[in-house]
Amino acid sequence: MITKDHIRKLAEKHLTGTGLFLVDVRLSSTGRITVLIDRHEGVTIDDCSSMSRYISTALGEEAGDYELNVSSPGLDMPLLVIEQYRKNEGRLVEVIAGDGTREKGRLMNVTEGGFDLSIESKTKKKETVTLIKPFNFEDVKSVKVIISFK
Repeated sequence: MITKDHIRKLAEKHLTGTGLFLVDVRLSSTGRITVLIDRHEGVTIDDCSSMSRYISTALGEEAGDYELNVSSPGLDMPLLVIEQYRKNEGRLVEVIAGDGTREKGRLMNVTEGGFDLSIESKTKKKETVTLIKPFNFEDVKSVKVIISFK
């Protein structure tokens, strides 16, 4: 039987030394396996196909019927692992805190425990003020990169 943990171990073994990192593994009840990988410089189709071949070969025919999808996370997906936070440091993000409040700002100073959000706001005198708000990972529901086409 295919388990999420087994797929995770296969993926991590294949990614060792490649500069790629594992973002997530998802298994559906219908036999769909989704593996999300990323790299600071981005993911290529060759990266995805190499991972797909590796997992398919490792699982062999004994795994039964399954559908394997390997890709990079979509632009609309929240950040899930610390490597993604590091990759997106300096970019504009939207943070949904544990209490449901939303903040927009620049992702800064990513550490093992959390990050800072640099928030710019205008004063009544139309001066720009920058506030730094710290967040612990456990106190955050979601962080998404804000895509702008300027």
